[in-house]
Amino acid sequence: MTKTIKFGIIGGGLMGREFASAAARWCHLLEADLRPELVAVCDTNPAIHTWYKENFPTVTLTTADYKELLADPGIEAVYCAVPHNLHAEIYTAVIRAGKHLMGEKPFGIDKAANDRIMRAIDENPDVLVRCSSEFPFYPAVQAIGRMIASRQFGRIIEVETGFLHSSDLDPNKPINWKRMIEFNGEYGCMGDLGIHACHIPCRAGWYPKNVRAILRKLVTERPDGKGGKVPCRTWDNATLFCEAADPAAPGDVFPLSIKTFRIAPGEKDTWTVKILGTEKSAFFSTKNPRRLEILEYAGGASQNWQQIDMGYDTAFKTITGGIFEFGFPDAILQMWASFLYEIEHGAPKELFAGCVTPGEAAASHRLFTAALESQRTGKTVSLELKTV
Repeated sequence: MTKTIKFGIIGGGLMGREFASAAARWCHLLEADLRPELVAVCDTNPAIHTWYKENFPTVTLTTADYKELLADPGIEAVYCAVPHNLHAEIYTAVIRAGKHLMGEKPFGIDKAANDRIMRAIDENPDVLVRCSSEFPFYPAVQAIGRMIASRQFGRIIEVETGFLHSSDLDPNKPINWKRMIEFNGEYGCMGDLGIHACHIPCRAGWYPKNVRAILRKLVTERPDGKGGKVPCRTWDNATLFCEAADPAAPGDVFPLSIKTFRIAPGEKDTWTVKILGTEKSAFFSTKNPRRLEILEYAGGASQNWQQIDMGYDTAFKTITGGIFEFGFPDAILQMWASFLYEIEHGAPKELFAGCVTPGEAAASHRLFTAALESQRTGKTVSLELKTV
């Protein structure tokens, strides 16, 4: 019989509802030996409570006080999706309450906040803590991960990753908390989007040694929703040029570029990865979620990109037939299957079928903090190489 783990949600908005929806369709997974049961929701908006109670009869506690949720001894794990300025306070409270935690990125509004979270994790080794990042669970990216793990690319020539969308292209869009530095932090788009672009390089062990950052504030003020305008103080777009080390080839360093854009004309919501190697290259973009592009070559042979249509070839088996298409809600379900798999088994099913670890999130903070310094000084900034 499948075991159940009782979950609470702190921050019941968009992504809280996505998790709840994934839990509701857990029967879609064929071999899961642990399943979530949603029993509590914390949000300051009473309308959010109504949605959960109407759709999830298992929810017996709704509250505006996260401490009330954490005081419930029956709750074993928590998903927390709150603004970045609340991460350090609430994440550390969840961890010290002995609840397993899936937290939203960036795991702290800045490096100091992330350091607080990391100390709490170190002090509570029996609590599993992971960071949310869905895109690597697309079948094409899982295939790329297996290529990385089996060293199919040969010597790495260059890697490019990015998360580009146009949510802020309209300068008349009213400001929200992600444009406010006191809630989103100085990282701006890097904190909001960057962990998604860092997930694959970190998991591969391709940690940046340095960074030269070009950050842009393209819209300097926005409507406040009350008839006036207020300053936009966060970075809209970031391009990070790095050198990365390949642990499989000691001493070998290659270019790694990471882009996070909130103002990217022509991009709806595009996550992308491109790896160029001496023996094989690969490219994937969520613009075409089925398509995996592979380039294989030897010597002076002609070079032709192959376009492979990926089916529903997932890390965690589902009832969906392999011929069908994969989408973002499916990636969310796969990510949550990975989290519960790690709770039960203590390690990911496969190297690239695992959620972002706290150590990987901490590495992103070192990168983004160095990027801010690079923008201020106009210089390349070295990073302390520390991997977890």
